[in-house]
Amino acid sequence: MPPSFPEYVTTAITGKIPDPPGVKLQKQGLKAKHPVVFVPGIVTGGLELWEGHPCMDGLFRKKLWGGTFGDLYKRPLCWVEHMSLDNETGLDPPGIRIRPVSGLVAADYFAAGYFVWAVLIANLASIGYEEKNMYMAAYDWRLSFQNTEIRDQTLSRMKSNIELMVATSGEKVVVIPHSMGTLYFMHFMKWAEAPQPLGGGGGPNWCAKHIKAVMNIGGPLLGLPKIVAGLFSAEAKDIAVARAAAPGVLDKDIFGFQTLQHAMKMTRTWDSTMSLIPKGGDTIWGTLDWAPEAGHDCVASKVNNNESQTSGQNMKQSSNSINYGRIISFGKDVASLPSSKINSVDFRGSVKGYNCANSSCRDVWNEYHDMGIEGVKAVEDYKVFSADSVLDLLEFVAPRMMKRGGAHYSYGIADNLDDKKYQHYRYWSNPLETRLPKAPEMEMFAMYGVGLDTERAYIYKSSPAGECHIPFQIDTSADGGNEQSCLRSGVYSVDGDETVPTLSAGFMCAKGWRGKTRFNPWGIQTYIREYNHAPPATLLEGRGTQSGAHVDIMGNFALIEDIIRVAAGSNGKELGGDRVYSDIFKWSERINLQL
Repeated sequence: MPPSFPEYVTTAITGKIPDPPGVKLQKQGLKAKHPVVFVPGIVTGGLELWEGHPCMDGLFRKKLWGGTFGDLYKRPLCWVEHMSLDNETGLDPPGIRIRPVSGLVAADYFAAGYFVWAVLIANLASIGYEEKNMYMAAYDWRLSFQNTEIRDQTLSRMKSNIELMVATSGEKVVVIPHSMGTLYFMHFMKWAEAPQPLGGGGGPNWCAKHIKAVMNIGGPLLGLPKIVAGLFSAEAKDIAVARAAAPGVLDKDIFGFQTLQHAMKMTRTWDSTMSLIPKGGDTIWGTLDWAPEAGHDCVASKVNNNESQTSGQNMKQSSNSINYGRIISFGKDVASLPSSKINSVDFRGSVKGYNCANSSCRDVWNEYHDMGIEGVKAVEDYKVFSADSVLDLLEFVAPRMMKRGGAHYSYGIADNLDDKKYQHYRYWSNPLETRLPKAPEMEMFAMYGVGLDTERAYIYKSSPAGECHIPFQIDTSADGGNEQSCLRSGVYSVDGDETVPTLSAGFMCAKGWRGKTRFNPWGIQTYIREYNHAPPATLLEGRGTQSGAHVDIMGNFALIEDIIRVAAGSNGKELGGDRVYSDIFKWSERINLQL
């Protein structure tokens, strides 16, 4: 018998399985050259216990996030208490210390059998990489970016490790951030060059001396509409559908654990989530009557993966106008009405009233309990929210959270980047309020999946189910009526990787940084590398070698090959320049942004 009977059967049917990219390129003579730095995103890095309350006795240095999540099931309330940060400072609560796992194991697997970085690491090892020239820049992804330095000196550690690898290898590093890690590394580049004490003191040429390329994977550079739903009602499409399928289950008190209420209480203390709020306002994301993705159809035609730039050819154009700029609409009818016919009542400054839940719901306290019936009604009466008004909405429903976030992040578009206020760290992770470094030989890549329905806007309804419940939820009864519709279960979708819309991942490299602009005055070369999603062809592919999904793309053979080639010395032109399947260039041109 062959060593693997399923492999034997699959090979007999489909032919010989191709070599993994690392093996393929090793046979072609490629060898490790540039040290590589991995920057993981939100939730994918392991966190372990260093100090806790008595309910966590015996778990010193055990993973509370990642692995089996056993303690979530065994002691849910204790787990939520320890995974939450202080609601005032955004740092450790008294008597609790949760710290990031270090080393490559920090984010190689999220849970048993569920890879994140492991496949890429293994393929890099095939051409000679090992721990001395690979570094996982693990950090506590719950904290604001600057607080990772204040509490753990994580930015200093990353800077020192990069300097060490450059010094010992004689080569600049290739940095590979994923998801929120792209924003974290944007912050790092500004921090590394900024003067102390707020920065790392590396000077204006630090990035030019140390970084060959930044290869952003699935980067939400301009934010995520999905995070708005998460912060507003602790849900997204999957949770909303599950709630509709089993009414009341996610809101029930099970052994003292109310799922969505406790999730909201915990995640609203994670200041990193606020880095993902959409940036650029209505200019980028659209108004009540306009959005750059207008005309998109969610039915993708089959596309040849070897095809080069084909802007506009891969998606059928819809005759129905969808107002993607309306990120939140209360009611399906409101989502489609002309803005002139929407009777909005401004919620800003409304008297919130009082809710007796303040005393009866202490364990699941969130800021909705300070709003009262009047505050909930004021939000609903406003009816529709664009990217600009979403910020005001979050300020209204979660003022304590947004007060902390406002000290660390900004979501606008800079008028004058020479203004000294932009030297403050709250602007460093917003590509529309900062400049790329003075490193003209450095390259910036936007690498992301396309061809998957990705959340863009939501239809909501109020949910006065009980005084301890979240008062708003996605209206899953709102549907487009057919399989070709972009509206399903209360969610409007566009092209993307299921998490990050193409606009957010691609705009900066397609237009904002393309050539010499005020955001890229030194003319750093930018490249877009899109990976058109294809499901697994056989069971042996697992989650797929051609996946464009947000996390599964980390096992995409084409993406891994691109990374290995750059790490081995190639540049963007030698990869073939841009490879585009979506309408990113057309959508980018529709955005009127001063460059």
